[in-house]
Amino acid sequence: MSSLSVLDLSPITQGSDAATSFARSLDLARHAEQLGYQRYWLAEHHGMPGIASAATAVLIGHIAGGTRHIRVGAGGIMLPNHAPLQVAEQFGTLAALHPGRIDLGLGRAPGSDPATARALRRHLQTDPDAFDRDVLELQAYFAGRRPFGVRAVPGEGADVPLWILGSSLYGAQMAARFGLPYAFASHFAPAQMLDAIALYRRLFQPSAVLDKPRVMLGVNAFVADTEAEARLLMTSLEQAFVALRSGQPMPLPPPQAGFTDSLPPSARATLEGVLACSVVGTPDQAASQLRALAERTGADEFMVTAQIFDHEARCRSFALLMEAWTA
Repeated sequence: MSSLSVLDLSPITQGSDAATSFARSLDLARHAEQLGYQRYWLAEHHGMPGIASAATAVLIGHIAGGTRHIRVGAGGIMLPNHAPLQVAEQFGTLAALHPGRIDLGLGRAPGSDPATARALRRHLQTDPDAFDRDVLELQAYFAGRRPFGVRAVPGEGADVPLWILGSSLYGAQMAARFGLPYAFASHFAPAQMLDAIALYRRLFQPSAVLDKPRVMLGVNAFVADTEAEARLLMTSLEQAFVALRSGQPMPLPPPQAGFTDSLPPSARATLEGVLACSVVGTPDQAASQLRALAERTGADEFMVTAQIFDHEARCRSFALLMEAWTA
């Protein structure tokens, strides 16, 4: 059976602040650990009024320090925003503080709008081979091969498993070529999911860290006592997504009954497409939907995310899903 993990964007809800989001993230991580979730990953986004996980490595340290055994990591670090040496030092530090518990997912998107990306990187020059080179350089630092004669201290010799993240065929090819596990962002970009999985498995080359393909899929989950309640919880994500696509990102709003009915058909179709990898309903309904996705994809692991306005409802959604999944 596919294992379950948690993806957290540390959402900032309307009327709240980042400090509250961080406290809620730690509470959710402890909750997930007790429930048996395998990993707790945090995502790097910048300039987003509804997402507090911009300083991802710092927040990973906060979560790992407040939990006992659940793996904690990045889903992911957007490598174009960082020097590989800096990432090796940060995650080498985390691995030294929390041995055997730190994961590092790597993405090549900026995780921000162009102006914010420019502020992060100072330029927007792109090189199609840069991401590949940066991953190889990062691997070299962890392996102690000293790229350019430089050591990563901490970092050298650190046990930090790398994952390649993607939402297109590029990441699938790269993960396969490097023999690394692959996490697909199907929770917001499912269009190429099946093609990417098939390509990754077909091209996979065994490596020192992985002898066969390993696929993780992102999935949204909204689980409640009734289907109507679960669908109402999902309207917070739907509102936030529509706002983001219209260029007006906002803090995560409270649920709004009838929200999708108020949208034009084109907007409803867009939402249905981008959020197609979602399980919504009662525990039995959600588990059944997730099992169907597992059968269709053969995923080894699901990275579950839930942008739910009410913290208690969010925690309960994760509990109900895990209880039904393992029943």
